[in-house]
Amino acid sequence: MTVDSIKDLIEDLPPADQAALASWIGRRDARAWDAQIERDFTAGGAGMALLEEVDALIDSGDPTSFRVSRPPGYVD
Repeated sequence: MTVDSIKDLIEDLPPADQAALASWIGRRDARAWDAQIERDFTAGGAGMALLEEVDALIDSGDPTSFRVSRPPGYVD
């Protein structure tokens, strides 16, 4: 089964079933996101170095050491 065939099947669903499917996908994505955050911010996770850096900046007591960076192409 291809993604295009799945899309076609979804288009044929009644609106209430489409809404239920969208809700289920949203919940599934939220659980996956939560799991990723949990992995990143537990011991050995990819985000721990960032947290340690922020903790060190806080402990330094120098508020000017915090710099906000923006990703390339970011528009305020």
